[in-house]
Amino acid sequence: MQTDTIAQALEAVVARRADVVALRHKVAGKWVETTWKQYRDSTRAAAKALIAAGVEPHEGVAIAGYNAPEWLYADVGAILAGAIPAGIYTTSSPEQMAYIVMHCDARVVFTDSAAQTNKLLAARSTMPKLERIVQWGSGDVPADPLVVSYAAFVEQGASVDDRALEARIAAQKPNDACTLIYTSGTTGNPKGVLLSHENLTWTAQASETLGLVETDSGVSYLPLSHVAEQMLTIHVPMRLGVMITFAESLEKMPEALLDARPTYFLGVPRVWEKMQAKMQAAAANGPPLRKRIARWARGVGLRGGYADQRGESRPMLYGLANALVFSKVRPRLGLDRCRFALTGAAPIAKDTLEFFLSLGIPLYEVYGMSECTGPATQSLPTAYRTGSVGKVLAGAELRIAEDGEILVRGKHVFVGYLKDDAATREAIDEEGWLHTGDVGELDQDGYLRITDRKKELLITAGGENVAPQLVEGLLKSIPVIAQAVVIGDRQKYLAALVTLDPERVASEAEVAGSVARDTHAAATCVVFRAHVEKQIDKLNERLARVQTIKRFTILPNELTVDSGELTPTLKLRRKVIMAKYAKEIESMYV
Repeated sequence: MQTDTIAQALEAVVARRADVVALRHKVAGKWVETTWKQYRDSTRAAAKALIAAGVEPHEGVAIAGYNAPEWLYADVGAILAGAIPAGIYTTSSPEQMAYIVMHCDARVVFTDSAAQTNKLLAARSTMPKLERIVQWGSGDVPADPLVVSYAAFVEQGASVDDRALEARIAAQKPNDACTLIYTSGTTGNPKGVLLSHENLTWTAQASETLGLVETDSGVSYLPLSHVAEQMLTIHVPMRLGVMITFAESLEKMPEALLDARPTYFLGVPRVWEKMQAKMQAAAANGPPLRKRIARWARGVGLRGGYADQRGESRPMLYGLANALVFSKVRPRLGLDRCRFALTGAAPIAKDTLEFFLSLGIPLYEVYGMSECTGPATQSLPTAYRTGSVGKVLAGAELRIAEDGEILVRGKHVFVGYLKDDAATREAIDEEGWLHTGDVGELDQDGYLRITDRKKELLITAGGENVAPQLVEGLLKSIPVIAQAVVIGDRQKYLAALVTLDPERVASEAEVAGSVARDTHAAATCVVFRAHVEKQIDKLNERLARVQTIKRFTILPNELTVDSGELTPTLKLRRKVIMAKYAKEIESMYV
């Protein structure tokens, strides 16, 4: 069956796997399963309800909620109805939610809780087009004329003739815009990235080169407002028919991993860093013999991982290291069946990549952006190199411009920015090349290495360009440092704000001879600071003079999404951080 549109892709998978489980989610502590046929029927029911509510083709439909089957029904249902769904991050403020609702001209918004609904109600005066808030979940529905339960809303669509829905579906063409991804908004208001049916179905098909098959399974836990999670939760599964398990929350993702034991898993760098920190903290408290065995096994594992990348034989004792250590670690993480451990959405430190490689869990880096429907490059089990983000996606093109910027071209390049033709022309040139804003290098074998964001290059007072992400990644390789923000634009030297890993502070303090036992005490302890300074000084020996960190400040708390310092996909909001810690930054340049 032809699958150029989302409706065609959905019908194709139902034709093959109607009674196979597509989705799993927990209700009252028990797993509930949904088949592909039930999934399709639920999306059609949502589509008919939207038609009944007066939603017209090409209108926006917003969704604000944590990952759940209803998120998918609302999203795919909106597409079937000819509308354009737009996800809203659950961490958004009422003003941020209202901006997206107004920008995409949504008259209907889906939410997962009274908390999200009440944020919309608080900003209703700024959304005159809003006619209906549809709330799913088990919580109470606020008593307001604007609000209706998901069940009641879907019931209202039962009177819509199937022929009306079929007419909407039949009118859809592969090049029609069918979904909106709003950028995280690290600076200013987010842009609405319009993706077409072909963008989504072509990219899902191209992802088959990873080696996924219909018996594979994944865990959905990252925000569905993000293009990567939409591809791995909605469109790749729809192409292949794989099963998705929903985590109950971001915090309960480790539990979902243990329950689902997925065969593929995408972790943003912060997820892998937290796993690494917990394992290292646990190992530090182990008996001496176990520590020695683990150290030996990881050394063998690292050599074996690099041998794999070169196409060489693994060390002779790799099998023994696997039996003694690696095979014990993977089940504890829920990754014992995982064939594809992916990382993307932000730069990851080489130390973290090598840590997992040394445990027989190679992390396959993927690089891309919303504007190219997620992936521009991917690493494969048969073709990956630690520190590289892989090779260009099959069927697409990639080249490096004269100034080092990465350019991408192919059927995955977006339609344009909603209501912003000027920004669209700036992003896509006359030859169809997408200007990513990232700087990178291609090696002789076609592997891409990202060196920095074009717009985030620091230019020192001496006129020298410095890639902050490179230095930040090296700072995070110091075990006790959890996060790092490099400062120095138009300054004489580089400085850094760093946060500490709470799991390692106590053990690190003992080594330093400090009495500190938590991050707050450590941040103000002179002895602990001197201990960190020695490690930064040692790191500086490996850097070019212009890259060295001359001053640093230890922050008592981690940078978080809730505090506005990170985007929902855990990227640094540099502008927010610079403003919030202006005094600390100023003190490093006195």
